[in-house]
Amino acid sequence: MTAAQALAATRADTLSARNFARLASYVYEAAGIKLPDPKKMMVEGRLRRRLQAVGIDTLDAYCDALFAGTLAAAEIPLLINAVTTNKTDFFREPGHFDFMVETALPALIGQGARTLRVWSAACSTGPEPYTLAMVLDDHAARRGGFTFGILATDIDTDVLATARKGIYPAEMLAPVPAALHRAYVRLPTDPCRREVRIAPALRSTIDFARLNLMDDSYPVGAPMHLIFCRNVLIYFDKPTQRAVLTRLLDCLAPNGYLFLGHSESIHGMGLPLRPVGNTVFQRSEA
Repeated sequence: MTAAQALAATRADTLSARNFARLASYVYEAAGIKLPDPKKMMVEGRLRRRLQAVGIDTLDAYCDALFAGTLAAAEIPLLINAVTTNKTDFFREPGHFDFMVETALPALIGQGARTLRVWSAACSTGPEPYTLAMVLDDHAARRGGFTFGILATDIDTDVLATARKGIYPAEMLAPVPAALHRAYVRLPTDPCRREVRIAPALRSTIDFARLNLMDDSYPVGAPMHLIFCRNVLIYFDKPTQRAVLTRLLDCLAPNGYLFLGHSESIHGMGLPLRPVGNTVFQRSEA
């Protein structure tokens, strides 16, 4: 087969309606992610990357092997990785970090908190937890009165591996304010390299771990003072959103703060949260 024929065969290979429905149902049950029909082409494109890795020729054969249990169990998280969307930036939705410094931190410290626990609950490749670490460390250096630790979790093992390394294209760090960039970003010794690294001391403030928000409970330890779960609920339906938020609240300290994405809402869910900022909510005191 020529290269052109192989390319044509790849483009012609599509999922049957039955297998796409089975796959969509499986991903929904495993990860809470909705895969409506318009996303079929996207899913096909991403799964084609898995075919060579597992030695299977067609998408339908891949699904048949997956559901027959003939693929290794290790394929399941790789499937979830393949269909997960990971859009993230440093200082994304910057108003949240302003609110944290100007309102949340003074309130928490004023209530006696001295070791702040912070959770980035859908951290992707790491820009959100590293942004949090920069802002918190800078504030602690200037104002004092507290220490902090950050837990950063995601369902996707590939993005967690990237996050742990803390190495990014230099242009990705453009939103970082100059003073924070100087303090927390290390430039390459080779000026031709276009990658930068997050400073080791800052990386040490973050623990990265895999966590599925569809699990029945979240083993994150002591209650969190701040939880960032931004731009992930939009991929869930309303019942799943409420279930996830309820479990997040189980991990949030009384008077702690929950930050959601600007297109996300808790309206009509009857949760013990009060709005205190733009998609920022405070847990009612128990």
